[in-house]
Amino acid sequence: MSITAEEIATQPECWERAAGLIPEVAGSLPATGEKVAVVGCGTSWFMAQSYAVLRERAGRGVTDAFAASEFPYGRDYDRIVAITRSGTTTEVLELLRKVRGMRGTRGTVRTTAVIGDPDTPIVDLVDDLVVLDFADEKSVVQTRFATSVLALLRTHLGEDIAPAVADARRAIAEVLSPDLLGAEQFSFLGTGWSYGIALEAGLKMREAAGAWTESYPAMEYRHGPISITGPNRIAWVFGDLPEGLDGDVARTGGTLEASGTDPLADLIRVQRLAVAIAEANGLNPDTPRNLTRSVVLT
Repeated sequence: MSITAEEIATQPECWERAAGLIPEVAGSLPATGEKVAVVGCGTSWFMAQSYAVLRERAGRGVTDAFAASEFPYGRDYDRIVAITRSGTTTEVLELLRKVRGMRGTRGTVRTTAVIGDPDTPIVDLVDDLVVLDFADEKSVVQTRFATSVLALLRTHLGEDIAPAVADARRAIAEVLSPDLLGAEQFSFLGTGWSYGIALEAGLKMREAAGAWTESYPAMEYRHGPISITGPNRIAWVFGDLPEGLDGDVARTGGTLEASGTDPLADLIRVQRLAVAIAEANGLNPDTPRNLTRSVVLT
């Protein structure tokens, strides 16, 4: 079994541990009413996007998500939250250095980092630190760290993640369909916070398996992207299935995948699929081509 596969299988336990940290770390996370920017790179950025939707939906305050390299420095925030597994990503460190001591309309902007490895330069650049070292990974490809961050943040917003944990255990035990393993192309679709999950699903398949994947908001899929769907191609919907979409996919000759389970748990099925496809094609999912565990620019 690959390291990636081993790490994928530990996610239910990691989510429970992350949720259990809330009494200890709640003061380091955004307070209700704060205007918040959440930043990250790659997978962390997609988790930031999902959290931003969930926080606003919960009525906790304005929440924006940005790739760290695209942060709008002229915009006013009360807190900036950086999600970074390694704590060494160049764009994230540069951002935190630039905003250190920055003042907004309600005082100095506070910074929080949610990290996997506390022995990194980021610890000296932020006001608050949330460490999920139990979810850190050896694999280049992120799986359990990112999902544990979102489990933590969902719990902080008042969600009970027990149903998601139960769905995750079923996703780990499920036998993957041969139709999925042999598919030529995947279009991942989401609505609201699950759009961030769809983006992450596409990235995971590209990283680990070199697969042909695309990701879109579910309601935008009909506005052009559906043209790519056909026989031996998958339209995979996370969360709620928009009305009529099943019929639209059927008319293309493609296959609709819509489990209806918690989107974060459904992502585990994609992670497992990416590993299986990689191995079937003679690739090592632990060391995807052209990638390193952290992007450190010189």
